[in-house]
Amino acid sequence: MARSPQSRVVGIDHISIRVSDYEKSKAFYARLLDFLGFEVEADYGSTIGWKNGITLFWIAPADAGDRHRKHHTGEVGLHHYAFRLRSRKDVDELDAFLRNELKAEIVDPAGEYYDDYYAVFFLDPDGIKLEGMKYGERHAAG
Repeated sequence: MARSPQSRVVGIDHISIRVSDYEKSKAFYARLLDFLGFEVEADYGSTIGWKNGITLFWIAPADAGDRHRKHHTGEVGLHHYAFRLRSRKDVDELDAFLRNELKAEIVDPAGEYYDDYYAVFFLDPDGIKLEGMKYGERHAAG
């Protein structure tokens, strides 16, 4: 089969995660995603999605038998989801929002984790690891 010379994929359309306590997670993500500049795309009562340009983020309740389980980073499945931010300042502001407003659990505070890779890592109510990050700001300025 011949491969197309151009990529057929133009982006990642959305991620959809299952949550143990839908109302608690909906409140958490509504505040977080509003802070990050997302708006509700659709709310179907038992599933909700937010959008920011072409990036979409959805949540829905887990199956009843799995609602007692929490996510553990390192198991098979999602490791973490990273939101690419405009600047290191935005990462710092997200870190402050997470601590002071959202009261989210910070795994690793805002800081430099790799060469010119500045990020904050935190957990959602189910222990799913999330990240706000900016890569390349110092190199672009230099």
